[in-house]
Amino acid sequence: MQQLPLAVGPPDHAVFESFLPGPNAALLHALQEIARVRSRALLWLWGPPGSGRSHLLQATVAEAAARGDRGACLPLSPDAGLAPEALAGMEALDLVCLDDLDCVAGDLQWERALFALYEALRERSARLVVAATAAPLHLSFGLPDLVSRFSAAATFRMRPLSDDDKLAALQLRSAWRGMELPAETAAYLLSRVPRDSRSLFALLDRLDRAALAAQKRLTIPFVRRLLAEEPGLSPED
Repeated sequence: MQQLPLAVGPPDHAVFESFLPGPNAALLHALQEIARVRSRALLWLWGPPGSGRSHLLQATVAEAAARGDRGACLPLSPDAGLAPEALAGMEALDLVCLDDLDCVAGDLQWERALFALYEALRERSARLVVAATAAPLHLSFGLPDLVSRFSAAATFRMRPLSDDDKLAALQLRSAWRGMELPAETAAYLLSRVPRDSRSLFALLDRLDRAALAAQKRLTIPFVRRLLAEEPGLSPED
């Protein structure tokens, strides 16, 4: 029986064109400007895990790189296993995106490294974009100067997508990967799996790969067979 492949490696869809903004249009526009305009910028975006923060950070770096700028996106979650020294040398970049900043709030070594990076980027009129689960003043930073700098950032909250937006986002993501996701199949998925964006898109990526491997279209019968192999999901009507 056809099984879903494991999700491995970096996403191949983390570009602005594969992101459906919904209520986050202003944030998307701000990040596009940062990626395309070479001038000093500091932007803070926040929202729960799975809200699209990482996608937007990676898309910002990808867009800047396409225009010849040097950039990097660095995750700061414990899973990344990084030390503050990982920031060394990043001050030479045109654009730095830092994900999961909340994970290092309160760690004085990390905060000092972040402050030094901020100051160095600012001196060069470079760009810094950070993402976290909350706004700067709601995190447990201990370094007052760092709190002051981050509090001055342009701050955007990631707004959740409506169900209609999620349907459109699923179809957009699938189309970007070269697959057609019929509206009825998208609706079927939305009614059978967890509705948070992270779960939906992770499953869609695996379905896309399985369909490509089997040379099948993403019809409801095909998806139903694959979902039967997924623990905790109900493929039946």
